[in-house]
Amino acid sequence: MKFTRRDVIRTTAGVAAGALGSRFVGSAAFAQEELTYKPEDGAKLRMLRWSPFVQGDEDQWLANTKRFTEATGVEVRVDKESWEDIRPKAAVAANVGSGPDLMLVWFDDPHQYPDKLHDVTELGEYLGSKYGGWHDGPKQYATREGKFLGLPLATIGNAIVYRESWVKEAGFSEFPKDTAGFLELCKALQAKGHPAGFTHGHGVGDGNNYAHWLLWSHGGQMVDESGKVAINSPETLKAIEYAQELYKTFIPGTESWLDVNNNRAFLAGELGVIANGISVYNTAKTNKDNDPKLAEIAKDMRTTSLPIGPVGKSVELFQVTTAVIFDYTPYPNAAKAYLQFMFEEQQMAEWITSSAGYCCQTLKAFDNNPVWTADPNNAAYAKASATLRPNGYAGPLGYASAATMADYVLVDMFAKAVTGQATAQEAMEEAEKRANRYYRV
Repeated sequence: MKFTRRDVIRTTAGVAAGALGSRFVGSAAFAQEELTYKPEDGAKLRMLRWSPFVQGDEDQWLANTKRFTEATGVEVRVDKESWEDIRPKAAVAANVGSGPDLMLVWFDDPHQYPDKLHDVTELGEYLGSKYGGWHDGPKQYATREGKFLGLPLATIGNAIVYRESWVKEAGFSEFPKDTAGFLELCKALQAKGHPAGFTHGHGVGDGNNYAHWLLWSHGGQMVDESGKVAINSPETLKAIEYAQELYKTFIPGTESWLDVNNNRAFLAGELGVIANGISVYNTAKTNKDNDPKLAEIAKDMRTTSLPIGPVGKSVELFQVTTAVIFDYTPYPNAAKAYLQFMFEEQQMAEWITSSAGYCCQTLKAFDNNPVWTADPNNAAYAKASATLRPNGYAGPLGYASAATMADYVLVDMFAKAVTGQATAQEAMEEAEKRANRYYRV
């Protein structure tokens, strides 16, 4: 069966009337020649994605997948795994040459096995041309030497989430905008019995986001522009020393936290401030069990960007997920047709909206999705794709940057120093040695 955009419109009639969708209907963007892929006869696809933190994300993804099957006859089985399991499972599939046809992977994972991925340059360029271009940060994760290794699907934004009444109780009329004021707030919150909690464990999202913010906000970097390891520096030392002071205000146990832990502790009323995606707020706001305590927390929750450090500007990692097709798939055309369908306006606009601010668009044409103004707390996540700094700064993305992150070199450096397993200098020197194993000059 040949899959065309006309099929999509026919299949999704009635859906296209969304607020964002109306901006594209009849626009000049559709004047270009439409790209189509004819799925192979008997094609069936298996896709592996990460487990959702916002149920609307998964529900809409599955609904859109069902539409694709109705339009093309291609069945798609969607499986899911925990965030931490995605990276190793993707690496195994790539290297063994069997597993899911498609997968949603993290950060610069595609750069670990670029020769194992199906080239989607034609589709990537087509979608970018049609929808206002790709945001640069997500595009860097998905491209190598001018070719698309995958399609950058979304950025999971990360922001400060706090209890407004507790911040005021601690003596602050507004949330501090710099790291010095933030440390003083955390000390005051702890004194009031409302400690902070930031992930020092191997949380693929929260652990990496926090560690990179600590480093970059103080002017440190893993490598320089040439890819030479530069983690051993006065700026890194200052970042570690700051982390050590901040850690003293934390609830116990954050060195073993994964991505779910700070959500749970915050919603249990144990914490005054965390760094997280919009998912924690969404859970409290939806409050499926009508828990009065959770309703109270939801009303008191506020979000804002992470404080600015001595570097003088906002520098945050955020978490990018890229849709890749493994080269071993027997159905590459069906896989490309599926991704094209999911990125087209009718599906993408609804998915972003249903994700309730959790999944930030990577194509610029969707920047004005109404979800970003639907709730004041969503605003802190609206520009995640536009403002993120890619992993491996200031060097190039590639095997080394991906492997260094996958090995949690930076996360472990801070964790060992704040818990007293090593001095700041020792932790920094160990991180330097570990990074040099990947960045071989």
